[in-house]
Amino acid sequence: MFDHSQIVVGLEIGTAKVCVIVAELTDDHELNVVGQGLAPTAGGVRKGEIVNADLVEDAVRSALAEAESDSDIEIGSVYLGVTGSHIRGLNNRGMHPISSVDREIDDEDIRQVVQAAQPKLSPEQDVLHTLRQYFRVDGQDDVKNPVGRMASRLELDVHVVCGQRTRLQNPVRLVKGLGLDVADVAFNGRVMALPLLTPQIGEQGALVIDLGAGTTEYAVYLDGSLTHSGVFAVGGDHVTNDLAVGLKLTQSRAERLKLDHGHAIVDPRQVNRTVNFSSDVGLDDKQVSAGHLYQIMNTRLKELFELIRADLERNKLIHRINGGILLCGGGARTPQVDILAREVFELDVLSNTEYDTLESKRVMSQPEFVTAMGLVSYGARKLKAQGSNKRGLFGWFTGS
Repeated sequence: MFDHSQIVVGLEIGTAKVCVIVAELTDDHELNVVGQGLAPTAGGVRKGEIVNADLVEDAVRSALAEAESDSDIEIGSVYLGVTGSHIRGLNNRGMHPISSVDREIDDEDIRQVVQAAQPKLSPEQDVLHTLRQYFRVDGQDDVKNPVGRMASRLELDVHVVCGQRTRLQNPVRLVKGLGLDVADVAFNGRVMALPLLTPQIGEQGALVIDLGAGTTEYAVYLDGSLTHSGVFAVGGDHVTNDLAVGLKLTQSRAERLKLDHGHAIVDPRQVNRTVNFSSDVGLDDKQVSAGHLYQIMNTRLKELFELIRADLERNKLIHRINGGILLCGGGARTPQVDILAREVFELDVLSNTEYDTLESKRVMSQPEFVTAMGLVSYGARKLKAQGSNKRGLFGWFTGS
């Protein structure tokens, strides 16, 4: 039997599918996955945001039922992932004067400087995460823990993730309408690295890219801290649409062609080959040029990677990433997408043999579950710190 107080459930409502992971937090603070569920959203989500609540409710129910059956646990509370083009990351700095020069910095000073680091947002915006980067004590940079030090001025650099309040509320309302408690809400781009990123790679500098169906999230870690994050409303569905238009196929046939025969790189040895396939019931078998197929996919995926690279260059980050690239999400299954990423970013792409934890290897074998597993990792961290902050990051969301 499981101790339900130590059960953590991650729920991701993605563009193509709903993913659920159920895990037990053991006495040794390890995560043991005991169940999972997966259900297609059937067009109920577009670019990471709900457009048909009825379809999404059905998908969430189905994925939860599968996860409950798999784990033999009744799910009552979830950690919910959110995404969308309205979510943005920004860096900010806060300053807190120490009231007396002969006083040590204490935990209350930390709380004050974190509060001072909050950016001024428009009324319709809300903060999802405030992630500490570095403290600065009387002008000294890169202080990791200033508690106990004598100082007159304390500063803090943070990475803040925020989004539009009403658009963040939609998935929360839907999940709570199904009778579930939302223990907390997290940005997919924040949690996706948690099951994958080792301390060593995080210190060296890493770029994590989640190639989803409707969105692509990315995050940069430097010196072990999340430094930059973003979302593009471009994903695998756009590749499918390009194939449908370019090869004159139905969407379902284009999707099947992408999954069964797609490549991210144009191989000169294969360009004259013909791909034979059938998919839709009642339609004739189809032949397409492999070269044309690969070129269409390469063009879209390369454009996506170049958008990310341009953003990193604007923020002077690309040359600080020394640990490499981590690719996850369903798009990470595309053959040779790692080679394309290496060419565009001029960085090493880590394979799943380079992850040194059992949890990471399990997740990378099913890259579409990475975000849900990240939500579980995020929830486990919250459980470990339970008691220090019962409200979580979103008191107004969860009602707790």
